[in-house]
Amino acid sequence: MDPILLDQQSDLARVLISAPIMYITIVLAIRLSGKRATSQMNNFDWIVTVAIGSLVGSGIVLKGVTVIESVAAIVMLLILQWVLTKSVLHSKSLSKIVKAKPVVLLDRGVFLEEAMRRERVTKREVMSAIRQNGLVDPDQVQWVILETNASFSVIAKGANQDHISALEDVDGIDAVPQVGRAQTS
Repeated sequence: MDPILLDQQSDLARVLISAPIMYITIVLAIRLSGKRATSQMNNFDWIVTVAIGSLVGSGIVLKGVTVIESVAAIVMLLILQWVLTKSVLHSKSLSKIVKAKPVVLLDRGVFLEEAMRRERVTKREVMSAIRQNGLVDPDQVQWVILETNASFSVIAKGANQDHISALEDVDGIDAVPQVGRAQTS
């Protein structure tokens, strides 16, 4: 019969030693990598976070993976993430490949079914975002935008539309006829 509570005392010792080391490593690595590592995440941030979680678990529990190997892999992932985010700042073409664009899901009270289907967002989710912004009817809303980090921006009707430069990168905003681009000098 396989042991249920404890296989070997050395396994327990390994966990008790490796867990604090991995914890301290993660705290330091996240602190050094900056606020972006713990902010609202885009797809690549999420992938790195999941991978780090897996590496931490492997370094703590698996006999075939040493703490040093796990720490090295975590540090390498964070370095790669840092390099990618720095590179995206300096390259528009890389930015287009890596970053998703915000997308209009509701335009002046009308649900944009094709955009919602493409982004796999339901009317219920859009309505929830509207309510969370203190509105109760889609007719009160100029736009609902799905942002790159999967959050929703809700812009109420009557918002200042003379200067909408914050909307210039939103996919689908060009289709909105009354939107004129702010003049940039």
